[in-house]
Parts: sequence; structure tokens; C-alpha cells
Amino acid sequence: MSPTTARKRLSREESQAQTRERLIDTAQQLFVANGYGGASIRDIANKAGYSQGAFYSNFASKEDVLLELLRRHMTAEATHLSRVMSGDGDDSEQIFAELDAWASTLNHDADWCMLSIELQLHANRSQTFAAEYQKVWDRHRSDLGQVIGQLFHKLGRIPPAEPAELAAAFMALSHGLALQRMSTRPYPSGSLIMAFLRGLIANAEREKAG
Repeated sequence: MSPTTARKRLSREESQAQTRERLIDTAQQLFVANGYGGASIRDIANKAGYSQGAFYSNFASKEDVLLELLRRHMTAEATHLSRVMSGDGDDSEQIFAELDAWASTLNHDADWCMLSIELQLHANRSQTFAAEYQKVWDRHRSDLGQVIGQLFHKLGRIPPAEPAELAAAFMALSHGLALQRMSTRPYPSGSLIMAFLRGLIANAEREKAG
């Protein structure tokens, strides 16, 4: 294969990746603005500057885009929290400072609050989507459960329930508050999650030495 051919292939791949990203960004904007049902594939493609054929060359349906948005958000969240827990130190003040910094950003993304509502509503309406939604949800619950288990262990405490169950409870709290969110009154889900987490840790039994 000649260098010229390699460059052309790379350029084509970059172009395809750019198209995909633009479609994803546009879909998110329209889902937030118009709701899932109010955003058609034609609308997404037109606003992104592409044909419907370009959409279908990247996604099989609108549901595929919605799932991709969910995966990206949850992967980014789990990766960030895992990074916080991956440090060698067990200084509780430093750990909580980093967790507080993360929690303080939860309500900054108003679009995600609206999108999380769309995800839940559509999962209630579509059994096919609900099955895929549950797979992503379960993976995220497992990932967050590992982070919570690491946190309790670093602080020398025994979790009062299975870490994955605690993760599910925190996820339910976050999404439940998103459902109640009003533009004039943002709910401080991050600070509430940290308040509950601190309370659980403070009242948890200590691990036995040795």
C-alpha cells in the first residue's frame, strides 16, 4: 500500500468520525430541545448538515444514538471516579475533597439532566430500548459499585450493603432529582449524594485489623 493510499484512508476515517460526532452532538441538542419523540432522524441529519443516508451509515436508529449518549456519559463518570480511587493515598480529607469537586459539577450540565429524563421516559415506552438501557445501567452500577467498595476499604470501613446496591441507590437519587429539576430551581444532587455518602461512611463499622 502506497503512502498516498494510506493518507486517503486516514482522511476518510477522520471524515467518518467527524460525521458521527456531529450527528451525536446534534441529536443531543434536539433531544433536549424537542424531546425524543419530537426529534426525527431527518431533523437530526438536516441540522447536522448531512443526508439521512449519512445518519443510517452510522446508526441504525434514533435509539442507537440515545444509547451512545448514555454510554459516553456513564463511562466518563465511572472513569473519573476510578481515577480518584486509584491513588495510593488513603487520606480521607483528600479523597473527600476530590469527590466533592466531582459532585459539585453534577448540576452544571443542564442538558444531561434533561437527557436523563428522556432516557428514562423512552425506556418506559420501548421494551427493546429498555433491554439495552438496562445493560448499560447494570454495567454502570457495577463500575460505581467497585468505586464505592474501594472508597470504604481505603477509609477502613465496612459497607452497610453490597457496594453495587449502594451504587444503584445513588444512581436512583441522582436521576430522581433530575426528574424533579426545574430551570428556576436546580436541585443540588451532588451535595445530597455526598451528604448521604458521608453519613453512611461515618456510621459504618470499622474493618478489623489484620
